[in-house]
Amino acid sequence: MDAEALAAVRDERWRRLDELAGRRRLSGAESDELVRLYQSVSADLSRVRTRAADPYVTGRLSDSLARARGRIAGSRALSWRRLRDLFLVTMPLALWRVRWWTHGVTVVFVLVAVGTGIHYATTPGALAEIGTPSQLDSYAQEQFAAYYSNYPSHEFAAQVWTNNAWIAALTIGSGITGFFPASILVQNAVALGQSGAVMEVHGDLTVFFSLIAPHGLLELTAIFIAGGAGLRLFWTMLVPGRRRRVTALAVEGRTTVTVAGALVVVLLVSGVVEGFVTGSTLLPWAAKIAIGAVVWLGMWAWTMWFGRRAHLDGLSADLADDEAGYRLAEAA
Repeated sequence: MDAEALAAVRDERWRRLDELAGRRRLSGAESDELVRLYQSVSADLSRVRTRAADPYVTGRLSDSLARARGRIAGSRALSWRRLRDLFLVTMPLALWRVRWWTHGVTVVFVLVAVGTGIHYATTPGALAEIGTPSQLDSYAQEQFAAYYSNYPSHEFAAQVWTNNAWIAALTIGSGITGFFPASILVQNAVALGQSGAVMEVHGDLTVFFSLIAPHGLLELTAIFIAGGAGLRLFWTMLVPGRRRRVTALAVEGRTTVTVAGALVVVLLVSGVVEGFVTGSTLLPWAAKIAIGAVVWLGMWAWTMWFGRRAHLDGLSADLADDEAGYRLAEAA
């Protein structure tokens, strides 16, 4: 099939789609016509991609369909449906895809943190690298706990949310390098291990876990997911499989952006827990830890139930064809 010949035959139909998509108001009949044309032109785009990959024609049709899709999706009902699909299909599926990378990052992070803590707590003179005895004692006896109560709950929640979201964004955004996400994860694991060592030697390790556990289960898991997504992107660059490297990276990159969006929500919940639960003077520690465990289990239930179901249904966390832009046809 010749793309230019198809364009000559279909040009009037394509122009009509552009005309309807660009109008401010549509009658009922015109709205129906817009949907029919959208379906027809989508089929034309599919034929061009699979039989005669012409960049100009494909780009033109992709742009036309994107505008038409935006016009069709302008209704309230459809917008709510897309929002529902985002939270019940796309986001949990994106997290499901990186679950094994997340588990791997979790294991390595815990090993580094525990190893660092044991080293600094048991090696004579090691803590001197972090601070003087008086500084460390002040940190363990006052500063560590005061960190969670120095600011009003809403301000503290917003502060930790933006800070953790920035760390997650850096981890994902630098994923293509491989080195930077690994470096960020190691630095945070070492810092956590050092804090635990200081609390063990100069304070009370139970206080450390009591303050970390309520929000830390969800917060750290979000960082592990970010690390897993970033490292998976790096691995895709090295081992693209049967796809062209640029295609594999494009698909994985778009899906990684969805992971980042999901983590904004997860870290928002974590920030609320840290701001309003961890620093609360009204709740007992058992209740604080129980709340942290419930939201953490809820996140994994959301991922495993909806993500796994979407995976079994053959759905994708990538953008739809007309949203993703031009893709070069590839042999299976």
